[in-house]
Amino acid sequence: MKKTMQISSQQMQDVLYKLFVKYKFTTEKAKLLARTYTESTLAGVNSHGINRVPLFLEYVENGSVKIDAEAEKVESFGSIERWDGNYGPGIINATKCINRAVELAKLNGMGLVALRNNNHWMRGGTYGKIAADAGCISILFTNTQPNMPPWGAKDSRIGNNPFIVSIPRKEGHIILDMALSQFAFGKINDYKLRGKKLPFPGGWDENDQLSNDPEKITIKERGLPVGYWKGSALSIVLDMLATLLAAGNSTYKIGLKKFETGISQVFLCIDPEVFHDQELQDKLIDEIIDYTHDVEPMKAGDKIYYPGERSALTTAENLKEGMPVSESVWEKILALSK
Repeated sequence: MKKTMQISSQQMQDVLYKLFVKYKFTTEKAKLLARTYTESTLAGVNSHGINRVPLFLEYVENGSVKIDAEAEKVESFGSIERWDGNYGPGIINATKCINRAVELAKLNGMGLVALRNNNHWMRGGTYGKIAADAGCISILFTNTQPNMPPWGAKDSRIGNNPFIVSIPRKEGHIILDMALSQFAFGKINDYKLRGKKLPFPGGWDENDQLSNDPEKITIKERGLPVGYWKGSALSIVLDMLATLLAAGNSTYKIGLKKFETGISQVFLCIDPEVFHDQELQDKLIDEIIDYTHDVEPMKAGDKIYYPGERSALTTAENLKEGMPVSESVWEKILALSK
């Protein structure tokens, strides 16, 4: 087991803010980046939080991420818009586009922003939460570099294309945030960093055998699709939708690049206030949650959760106790800050 240490959210934000300013981000952008990476770590998603910062800065240094570039609208069709990310920072571009999709939803009942030429948006649930905090339902997805084989194939040709759905709720938002691989590769690398095996098979090894060993899976980056052939098909369709709606790069085109950049993303928001039946909506959602909770678990003492519930509990615990962070990652962050 690799060593971890406890870091407070304020300490992490302060260190990351200074780090991003050092890398020539404006104070506003540095604050947004520092807050977003910290919030992902607070939610227990270190793989797309603090662990991803050094790689993000590598992309800045090699020119894949253009620190001064920002997403801009290139086409408008009423409640549907196309934007170009101009290879700017993924978090900053995605935040701008989800806010625009919310704005369109508030104006029209529904709003869609399709974004091309973006960089990795890190944790997709970040944007689901932004929409939910604004009172909107959201459906979001992105394509990626090829890191899964289409079902039955030997080589990777499809992406693990994260898919997010969020539903606002006063007692705690429902936020589904899932890659279409059984484990996101950031999560696989997190297990690898901690010297642990995956709890279930997560991909294929060099001998075309399913494995739970992150070391073996990452050699050729062949993740296991969720639902086997069904996840494979869903990945292909989401890639098609993101590419068509954004008029951007497909997983195929992204795979031709040296680095994972120029990806296509979709931000769809719905304003449920247009129905004027908030009390009924609350009742229906609570009915589903209560029915889901009220079932005997297979293992005594276990609890059944709705999507986003465990992340909210982890956030509350980490705010109180501090976030467990890999010592080696934190040392690398501090070294970069000097």
